[in-house]
Amino acid sequence: MSDKYPDDSGRRRFVKGVVGGATLAGVGATTAAAVNSATMSSGSGGGTTQAMAIENTDGPAPRGMPQIPIEIDSEGYLKGVWPEVKTIEENGVQVQIAETENYNGSGVTYSSEWFQYCGVESYGGLDPEYESDNYFISGGAPGYSWQSEAYSEGDRLHVDDFSDYQTWSNDIGDPGLGKPATGRWRSEDAENVIPIQVIRSERIQEMAQDDPWVQASTQEGFVAWLNKCTHFCCVPGYKQTASSATFGAENRVYCQCHQSVYNPFSLVETLFVARPRPSE
Repeated sequence: MSDKYPDDSGRRRFVKGVVGGATLAGVGATTAAAVNSATMSSGSGGGTTQAMAIENTDGPAPRGMPQIPIEIDSEGYLKGVWPEVKTIEENGVQVQIAETENYNGSGVTYSSEWFQYCGVESYGGLDPEYESDNYFISGGAPGYSWQSEAYSEGDRLHVDDFSDYQTWSNDIGDPGLGKPATGRWRSEDAENVIPIQVIRSERIQEMAQDDPWVQASTQEGFVAWLNKCTHFCCVPGYKQTASSATFGAENRVYCQCHQSVYNPFSLVETLFVARPRPSE
């Protein structure tokens, strides 16, 4: 049986070793039942979902992390677009959903269900009625030194602060691939924080010339995604740790927890079962 773990990680041998244990087999069955129960809990939305994501290329993650379409306001601040809020009837009950069909003429249906995994489905910011201006906000402990120097906690990310994106480097991987930032989205005055990551890159600009979805969902070379690893919900990073080179991920998004790797310059369609939002 093949898997996606990098050859030198040693994790392939570990997984094969523990799966064969009779005692752990029972634990696995119990865990699977718990996961199924959580996935099928009552609530609105959820079910089989097609999402656009940054591609998962290595490690145990089952799929990519969902993309957040970007727009830039008239003053140069970055915002994550929220889908159109509408009311539908679901199982005889009127519920609100957030969904935009044919987003910006791309032929893709953009939905808040893209983000309904890893417990995020219960976050206040994912409620269609949550009031937010949708700006990307820098946190108090950003992942990059340049960001700590440019922003205070709560500042909005701005185009001008990425002006050196064609040459930026922090001595991890190749220079000039793009300039990243970390932050949060739809999380102000909410109990939970929705983590995001942004990159500005020439590669995204080039992709947008020939791809209707990339053209519709990115702007001025900026791409963003919900930064929750689809494996065990850790928070990965782009060029945040030198150890990523051990797994060939120095130029990609790397999750230190279990070595999942994502390519931010490959936006692909992914199919998964979104969890329903909990009932109030």
